[in-house]
Amino acid sequence: MFDILVYLFESYIHANACPESEQLARKLAAAGFEDDEISEALEWLEGLRRVTRELQPGIAPAEDSVRLYADDECARLSTECRGFLTFMGSSGVLDAASRELIIERAMALEGFSITLERFKVIVLMVLWQQEHPMDTLIVDELLTDDDEGEFQPVLH
Repeated sequence: MFDILVYLFESYIHANACPESEQLARKLAAAGFEDDEISEALEWLEGLRRVTRELQPGIAPAEDSVRLYADDECARLSTECRGFLTFMGSSGVLDAASRELIIERAMALEGFSITLERFKVIVLMVLWQQEHPMDTLIVDELLTDDDEGEFQPVLH
């Protein structure tokens, strides 16, 4: 699934240039992706689009505020992932609304462990969907896979 998300980012510079789900599924199948991976990726992407549309702007937290994580968030998001979010926020790449959307999309993944590399793909996809301008160094950081392996789902 994560390979598909990266493929979409690399293939469609703007999220709104991405075709509708049915046509996109055909293109992904033609590119060699498996049907179950395509379904998972499209379902997750549709959830991202839905949550982005429904996102209600609220009062932005003060710059010196700290995000406290719920127990289930701490259980799913490693210290590395939470630290990476803090870093991205403090460097001005993420605002509070984007951070919350990233957390929501990470928590929506079932059947996957959320490694830092996978988490970076989630961050990338949220910024891509929001058409957030990204510096080349940020994109390079988000696409870095330190394990040099494929993204593998956790089997239960």
